[in-house]
Amino acid sequence: MFFGIESIKELLSNPNYELIKDDIRWCNPNVLKNVDAVIDMAALSNDPSGNLNPEKTMEINYKGRERIAKIAKKHGVERYILASSCSIYGFQEGILTEESNINPLTTYAKANGLAEQATLKLADDSFCVTVLRQSTVFGLSPRMRFDLAINGMTLGFHKNGKIPVMRDGNQWRPFVHIKDTSNAFITTLKAEKTLVNKEIFNVGSNDQNYQILSLAKMVAKGADIPFKFEWYGDPDNRSYRINFDKISKILNYKTTLKPKDGAKEISNALSKGLTEPSLKTKTVEWYKYLIESQKIVKEVELEGKIL
Repeated sequence: MFFGIESIKELLSNPNYELIKDDIRWCNPNVLKNVDAVIDMAALSNDPSGNLNPEKTMEINYKGRERIAKIAKKHGVERYILASSCSIYGFQEGILTEESNINPLTTYAKANGLAEQATLKLADDSFCVTVLRQSTVFGLSPRMRFDLAINGMTLGFHKNGKIPVMRDGNQWRPFVHIKDTSNAFITTLKAEKTLVNKEIFNVGSNDQNYQILSLAKMVAKGADIPFKFEWYGDPDNRSYRINFDKISKILNYKTTLKPKDGAKEISNALSKGLTEPSLKTKTVEWYKYLIESQKIVKEVELEGKIL
């Protein structure tokens, strides 16, 4: 609940929804009793956040998720789906498949690799384990993120009239809309176990591998704006192109939305005031704020109270 209750508040009135506020590192194992499936998305999310505290990232993103998978198996959960990332490929030439070697360059990517290994080895005929390596996600969402490429580009134009582009612009990335990657989890959950057990799937589409500068031009077109940009940051050493034939052929999975669609919906939402940037929309900045706030509170509280 690092980002508060706002993004899921509509679910709270649903009688079929139960919220348990806890931590995967030490939650009571009994929370997974009488559960049919686990979609494990618990993590300190994205590369900069992982580097903020590498030890905690490994503790949560690797060991915490391994713990949940083991508990799930012990309690007879039938399916476990791990949310992983294509960032695990790091920097490599050529078009990469699920059979390609991984080259994790950050703590976040390394933790994903270890979590994949730890959970996949638990799979057997009664415990179906699937790993979904997601492309870089974009699009409008209830818990909006502006620290992702397409979303950040669209916001940059809205605020400054220029699209921010990470140097040097030639790096390759695969992209997927939030609705499409959500559908990948649902599709996997509904699939025959024989198709997905012990399997890794890249999530995205072959036609949505883009170089960052070319992507910025597409964002401008989608938002119906003249293309102007400005460089930011140091040169990015992550670059990878991904093949998505496996998920398409085995699960008949198809994406439905492209970067121009995401840029258009975000641009419209910003113009209408339906979403807006804040500390919470930039993951690593929000984590830093929480850490500093905790220090301040500890300095002033007495017996666990401020006033």
